[in-house]
Formats: sequence, structure tokens, C-alpha cells
Amino acid sequence: MGLQLLEDRIRTLGIVKDDKTILVDAFLNHRLDMELLNEMGRAWAKLFADKPINKILTCEAGGIALAVVAAQHMGGIPVVFARKTNLVNVDPTVYSTKTLSSSTGKLTDIVVARKALGTGDRVLIIDDILGNGCAINGLIDICWDAGAVIEGITVAIEKGFQQGGASLRDRGYDVRSLCTIERLGAAGDIRFRG
Repeated sequence: MGLQLLEDRIRTLGIVKDDKTILVDAFLNHRLDMELLNEMGRAWAKLFADKPINKILTCEAGGIALAVVAAQHMGGIPVVFARKTNLVNVDPTVYSTKTLSSSTGKLTDIVVARKALGTGDRVLIIDDILGNGCAINGLIDICWDAGAVIEGITVAIEKGFQQGGASLRDRGYDVRSLCTIERLGAAGDIRFRG
């Protein structure tokens, strides 16, 4: 799709750490640029207007703000987020899976309370960045366990040079990214698809 405002923020505020990593914490997943988030929410509502979505599912913490803004633009539908640990103040009956954290390289448990997601739910999965797809695959597992239908998967930024997006599409999922980075150069060179 290539959301221009998002690409502009990536060019001006994104920090290329290496040829696989870009830091977007100045506007997307630490400090939140509300003008950008609202533009993204409008774009997601338009992209998925023809789908009978009744819940948005994401993973803490980077996807929560994105999911909330998208939900507001999609008529205020509920947002469910997977927690990375099973806390004592959460319903003990949960759907659970393990996912490999791209930031730590360790396996992490993610959980969703059974009362938050179930059969009959038609879900849009949202996350901030799609690289190898580990977090999204964990959310897919939870949807399958819950009997929920996945209507679509979307992210703010897809790393087109990693296999996550292609793998999900090959498996038949409707994956839509607001922008796709084709290449990260050592000198801060960022190439977008399209």
C-alpha cells in the first residue's frame, strides 16, 4: 500500500541499526505520533471495510496502541491483546502458545484469556513490525485454538527481505502492510517496495 506519512516518518526518524533492524521507537512503538497513528487507523479501516471483523487481536506491547486506534476507526470494536506471561491477576483459563522473541532471541509464552476470544469471533490480527512472523504465528495459533476465524493480518511495517509475510501469504492469509521495506542499508539507506 505504501502509506506516505509512515514512509516519511521512517525516513526522517527511523534509525537503521543494521541490515535487518530499524528502530522506530521515536514515533511508533515507544513514543507515539498520534497524527501518524490516526492516519494508520483510517487506512486499516478502509483496507478491511469489506470484512466482517468483530475483534482485533494483537500482542503486547508494540501492537496495543495500533490496535486501539484501528478499532476506533472500525466502529469501536473490541481489542484483545496477548500477554507475554501468565500473570496472577489474569483469568487462569487461557489459550497459550510459545513464540520466539525477535528482540531477545528467547522463547516467550503468550496467553489470551478464554473468555476474551472464541468461536464466532472474526479477527483482524495487527502488529507493528512483521519480519520472520514469529509473533503473528503465535497469534494465529491462539485463534485456531479458540475457534476464531482470521479475516486478515496487518502490520505497520513489513520487512520484505525477511520471509514472514511471504510465508503467511503462501499459507492463504490475507496479509496487508501499510509499508514494506525492501532493503536496509548500512549508511541509513532505506528502500521501500513500490
